[in-house]
Amino acid sequence: MNKEPVSRELFDEVMVPNYAPGTIIPVKGEGSRIWDQDGREFVDLAGGIAVTSLGHAHPGLVGELEDQAHKIWHLSNVMTNEPALRLAKALCDLTFAERVFFANSGGEANEAAFKLARRYSWEHFGPEKHEIISFRNAFHGRTLFTVSVGGQPKYLEGFEPAPAGIHHAEFNDLESVRKLISKEKTCAVVVEPIQGEGGVLPASPEFLQGLRELCDENDALLVFDEVQTGVGRTGHLFAYQMYGVTPDILSSAKSLGGGFPVAAMLTTAKVAASLGVGTHGSTYGGNPLACSVAMKVIDTVSQPDILKGVAARSARLRKGMESIGERYGVFSEVRGAGLLLGAVLTEQWKGRAKDFLNSGLEEGVMVLVAGADVVRLAPSLIIPETDIDEALERFERAVKKLCA
Repeated sequence: MNKEPVSRELFDEVMVPNYAPGTIIPVKGEGSRIWDQDGREFVDLAGGIAVTSLGHAHPGLVGELEDQAHKIWHLSNVMTNEPALRLAKALCDLTFAERVFFANSGGEANEAAFKLARRYSWEHFGPEKHEIISFRNAFHGRTLFTVSVGGQPKYLEGFEPAPAGIHHAEFNDLESVRKLISKEKTCAVVVEPIQGEGGVLPASPEFLQGLRELCDENDALLVFDEVQTGVGRTGHLFAYQMYGVTPDILSSAKSLGGGFPVAAMLTTAKVAASLGVGTHGSTYGGNPLACSVAMKVIDTVSQPDILKGVAARSARLRKGMESIGERYGVFSEVRGAGLLLGAVLTEQWKGRAKDFLNSGLEEGVMVLVAGADVVRLAPSLIIPETDIDEALERFERAVKKLCA
């Protein structure tokens, strides 16, 4: 079959206009390098928005995918499969979890988490206890339920009416939660340990510990959205382990599949019991191809030397970005954890994060934004130090051009 040549212009002709992709079309990736249609090379500090946890075309992941492709692709959940069971067992062994539900995306994992929280409270306390507390500037996905729980009104605009019973407190402000929570009505508190889309803003340990205590006092479940922070991103397998605060339900996606669509909701046996047969499902959830790849990711990322390496790479990247910020007066701080970092723009540069992204592309380095005021970095967890140095050199040239 002849493949017709494609261009960025074709996007506008055939795709729904809910995205505004850049002008380049990447066609090849290897490790932390990407090449476009014209053969231009880029150092990737974006990681597909914190997804390609082991870089592009990782030999181990490619091998797992090829091997499973010759066995079973899909069964649906009328039957189980070996890769799904192995992955679930590994996730339970490595975390607080005793039960796992598989889906395809972070939004779906969160949808399952929120439905489970309500179902659990409905079974144990009655229908009045259904309210969910989340936080302003939070992001939990794009389904109607998850954008409603998320704390960014722009994602809900035009899609109302939203599901009822959702309240938003202030992130890192325990008193604002205390004013909203009640034993009679609150079924869950939902929080990102580090707000990703909201600006790479870490929760304080005291805040998360306080949420745990408030949930315990009010018979509410604590839900951690670790779609972006999970699977080694912070230098721990999951961020809850870094904080020492254990949730009742945890969602994971992004890095879990290293680029292959897969997601998981983790919980305890007691809470999981509320999703009995027929109460929830996913046609592709637990797909053998996805679970085979994710198992290889977990096997690799959970190794102590890999997690230790995340910390070393984080320090190198953070120091480089801080130095650029000092030299050109563009960043007030670099915050985050592990290889989820946010360079916060100074007052003079506020609102211009996209300019840094675009200038970086011109110089051959891919970065992200987290809102209009933060440049976000989420590269491969095993990015070579030489690639970090090269990326920083390219990004400094990009910043220099902006400042000229």
